[in-house]
Amino acid sequence: MAVQYVNRKGDTYYLHEATTRTGKPKWFFSTKAEGRLAESLPPGYEISENHNAQVFLRREVPRLVTAGEIAVVERGVRKRAKLTYYFIEARKDSIIVYLPNQNTEFLEGSVASRFGITDRAQLFTEMQRYLTYSPMMRFTLADAERRSFVVERWCFLGSLDDWFPLAGSGDLSAMVAKYVPHLGQDSYYELT
Repeated sequence: MAVQYVNRKGDTYYLHEATTRTGKPKWFFSTKAEGRLAESLPPGYEISENHNAQVFLRREVPRLVTAGEIAVVERGVRKRAKLTYYFIEARKDSIIVYLPNQNTEFLEGSVASRFGITDRAQLFTEMQRYLTYSPMMRFTLADAERRSFVVERWCFLGSLDDWFPLAGSGDLSAMVAKYVPHLGQDSYYELT
């Protein structure tokens, strides 16, 4: 059976096999189910979905953050920021929180009225088709032995678009409790 992956927008991607001009194998994802489909992932590779639901095949990346630490950030965003739409991605030594670029309240109203959706779960699923995300907060492992993290927010100053440090290193739970409630709020832009 061909390798398939359904992204969060509900689109099905198929892994294709091909060869380069020099005869080396290459793989790529496409929404088309025809062609030379791969039956398995190549050794040492994994499927990756980025914050805007694009699907890629990439070399396996060793992750230094634990599933428990990712869950701490996930719970914190859900409970402390009280956000419905967000995306969390773990990269090597970082956990990144992404928020939608769109006004979700306005978009929810438009999507619900256009498609006649009254069920919240169905609306959430449909909204994923229209949302794009940008990075807003990053928790990076500073000391693997002590499991301490540093927190940064994305800086929107035109020529300085980059991560801006917010504090020294510390306990992940404490940092999540202190900084996550600012996500989606005007106070986010005042964090220093």
